[in-house]
Amino acid sequence: MSITGWRVHFTRREQTWPQQVTAFLRVFSALFTRLDERLDTWGVPERQPFLISPTGGYDVALNRYFSVWLTSSPWNTQAAHARDLRTFFDFLWFARGQCDWRHATVDDRAAYEWWRRRDENGPRVEDGTWDREVSTVNQFYLWAIEQDLVRANPIRQRAAAAWSPWSRSAGSAGVRQVPAEASHTGPRREVRWLPPTSYRLWRNVGLCGFDAGELPRAAFRGRWAARNAAYTDSMIRTGLRLCEQSALTVFELPPMPPPGSGIVNARAVLPHAIAKGRSGRAVYWPVSALRDVRDYMEWDRREMLDYGHSRGFYTPTRRSLLVEDPARPRVRMAAGWVPVARLDEAERRRLLVATPDGGWEPAMVWLNQWGLPMTMSGWKQVFADANERCRAQNVDVHATPHMLRHSYAVITLELLWRGHLQALGEMNEQQRLTYQRVFGDPLNWVRIRLGHRSATTTAIYLHTLQEREMRTRLELIPEGAWEPAGVSDEGWLEQPAVAE
Repeated sequence: MSITGWRVHFTRREQTWPQQVTAFLRVFSALFTRLDERLDTWGVPERQPFLISPTGGYDVALNRYFSVWLTSSPWNTQAAHARDLRTFFDFLWFARGQCDWRHATVDDRAAYEWWRRRDENGPRVEDGTWDREVSTVNQFYLWAIEQDLVRANPIRQRAAAAWSPWSRSAGSAGVRQVPAEASHTGPRREVRWLPPTSYRLWRNVGLCGFDAGELPRAAFRGRWAARNAAYTDSMIRTGLRLCEQSALTVFELPPMPPPGSGIVNARAVLPHAIAKGRSGRAVYWPVSALRDVRDYMEWDRREMLDYGHSRGFYTPTRRSLLVEDPARPRVRMAAGWVPVARLDEAERRRLLVATPDGGWEPAMVWLNQWGLPMTMSGWKQVFADANERCRAQNVDVHATPHMLRHSYAVITLELLWRGHLQALGEMNEQQRLTYQRVFGDPLNWVRIRLGHRSATTTAIYLHTLQEREMRTRLELIPEGAWEPAGVSDEGWLEQPAVAE
């Protein structure tokens, strides 16, 4: 029996070879060169996931799920699907007698659920994780049934209809099938976010190496603290997702407003190509955050570029996409000239921009210490390191990239509603009607800024504000309100119960 299980791989061109290449390796080098050309001919995108079986086999039918069905999905969605399917297939292989995915049954699914959620020796995953895994496996098997690869879906289904006062019967047109294996705990209403003071404490201690009193620590050796702080400040002040901010090029950053202009927010456009769900939109950069990003580009990023130049990292190759004229950000491709704004995240990592001295440098804003584009996994490690520093300093605050996005939404929504209600309170009825027609609903404005398709998704932040308001009111209840006058807590608890 294999001990490696199913493996997730990603297509990759221009494999790295050792400096000492033997005759044996030269044979494989020629094969991989031809493979790169074939991947280009077949139109296989870079980093497309594929699964290799425990016996080392490549299942063509299985991997068509990634190359055909998921090919237009964001890369992180494809990678998540591949890893969730690997987990289920590994269980079938190791715990169900080397069962192939084509032969999985409802019994196999029931055993998988027990192991994932209830087994004392299992991982005991959260409900949200289980719901995502069930959704992924269900979507795969629905596709496999449609492709006539399997005869039955191991994930049981149940009828669920979108709520409607006119359509409640099982035979109505609104009924759809959903996995019956989900946790049924409903959507999470808890939004984890950081107030400004908590965020600043986390940034100063976790990223900038301060102590719990927010004073510099002599032992801190964080070389790229300014870059990291500029990155997280930008996230919490713009609401950009990790995948969106990490894919920015120098062409998407707005210019600094001239001194004395009075502009406090610089407007830029996030292209559809790198926005999740193709939700391209206007982004408003606070000038203070933008200034820190520009300072990083002038100092830290310049040092990173110098290192990359010294190692010859920016020599154009067959795979490079070249911006020959920075004043006209476009690249030459098979279809002709393509604007940088239409390139996805993977293509942007191949971008090189011509420099005044005749050289080249990467177009991505955020670089690592070697002068190469920073990866999302690299940024996740920055957050993990920052959280660990906070724990080491006994600072009870932590952050994730999505918490910063939540923080932007909650804080912005509260400020907008406060100003909105104050303005309405100073108007008569006709003026209020005109004001609302012109400026609309603050919730919808935040929805647009976050790139949500529906205001229902954005409404979770209203629940957060409502809970915050209720907690504030509860704290105003006097201590003695819950006990009879002149009776202590102990005496009250000892009073006999009276039947009503």
